[in-house]
Amino acid sequence: MVSTPKSGKLIDPGRSGSGRKNFRDALAPLQKNKRPWLPATLGNWAVGSDGYALEQYLFVGPRSGGDYIRVGIFAGVHGDETAGIFAAVRFLHELAENPEIARGYEIYVYPLCNPSGFEDGTRHSRSGRDLNREFWTGSREPEVQLLERQIRTLRFDGIISLHADNESEGLYAFALGAQVTQHVVEPALRAAERVLPRNCDPTIDNFTARNGLIRKGYPGMLCAAPEARPRPFEIVFETPHGADLEKQVEANLLFLRQALEQYLQLQAVGQDL
Repeated sequence: MVSTPKSGKLIDPGRSGSGRKNFRDALAPLQKNKRPWLPATLGNWAVGSDGYALEQYLFVGPRSGGDYIRVGIFAGVHGDETAGIFAAVRFLHELAENPEIARGYEIYVYPLCNPSGFEDGTRHSRSGRDLNREFWTGSREPEVQLLERQIRTLRFDGIISLHADNESEGLYAFALGAQVTQHVVEPALRAAERVLPRNCDPTIDNFTARNGLIRKGYPGMLCAAPEARPRPFEIVFETPHGADLEKQVEANLLFLRQALEQYLQLQAVGQDL
């Protein structure tokens, strides 16, 4: 399901007339004429008789003095975590309606990073691999190779990954990379708490957590290239997979808006990034 910008109601663009999920249908709301974002197909590959592609959408906000801040937003690395996918699509529509959200930013959105997993309704891609354990490991997975190339070439100032946890009953986030990350994440979590509760357990996903923040990550998860210096802010935002899908989508949108606003404010006051 994904929300249309006019009605605000969830529809299901991911299923074709035959009833089978199709990744192209999920991205169809972004294929309109006169769209204010710049689309690009990063690469194509085949799995059996089925063809897949990785899509990127670039939105450039109004200038805010100085250089643009370059942020990558990644969703659907796990194919069965659909809330982030639909939130990424809706977020692009929100940027079109209110470009001020992106003032000072170049925002690169990758709304569906695991198209075969999305079609199959599985965490893994159709190759059976968990793509979020494959980054910077010499992986031969085409999705990972294409995304690594983007991350290395664009040298993002910030990376935000949208996920959903089927064992959590509340929101939480991984705050990695630059020291400033935790100062971006906390206000963003508070914003998302308007629609879903926070997970405040002392241990989340086998990591020590403090008030819903985790400061370590899994080997092989999507992140900046190992050699990247300075490190960008790197955030993984997790919604509770079992929660109402519309609320998960809204939580993602609230988190994204606040994270961008907070980082811009920190830049303005000269925090050590």
